[in-house]
Amino acid sequence: MNYLVAVLPDRIQVEEAYLALEKEGIKSTILGRGYKTADEFGLIDPNEQAKKQVKLMAIWLVPFGFFAGFTFSFITGLDTFAWAGEIGNHVVGGILGAGSGALGSIVVGGGVGLIFGGGDALPYRNRLNAGKYLIVVQASEGIVRKATTVLRRFDPENIQGYSDMSA
Repeated sequence: MNYLVAVLPDRIQVEEAYLALEKEGIKSTILGRGYKTADEFGLIDPNEQAKKQVKLMAIWLVPFGFFAGFTFSFITGLDTFAWAGEIGNHVVGGILGAGSGALGSIVVGGGVGLIFGGGDALPYRNRLNAGKYLIVVQASEGIVRKATTVLRRFDPENIQGYSDMSA
């Protein structure tokens, strides 16, 4: 399945584009105020996905990090923190290992994308929040090409095609 997403500045233009596509026999969906929302359409929020993934990774990386830090401290016999005593050194090593596990869950779980942004869904969501409209065509490659020529007549702010390789 191929996707074509065009960003149009106002409701009048998006409705004209929708009617032009319909006239050509191309089914499309409008996203924006008064139409489908990003969530209804299935446009995932990358921040929510990243938060879920970070939490999921932390569930097992933090305890694993504690165990690894404790074990490393125990095996090496390092007396890094003299004030903590023998058992305290191992516990502090475990806590440091758990902290490393937490940092690892942020890096591996997608927290870097959460912090610095990433993916195409967020800019589309931002445009919807700014009052713009999206028109989305889901079809075969030939129909998407035809829809591209139709939509270019409306001078969209942005037009982007995507291919879903999972199908």
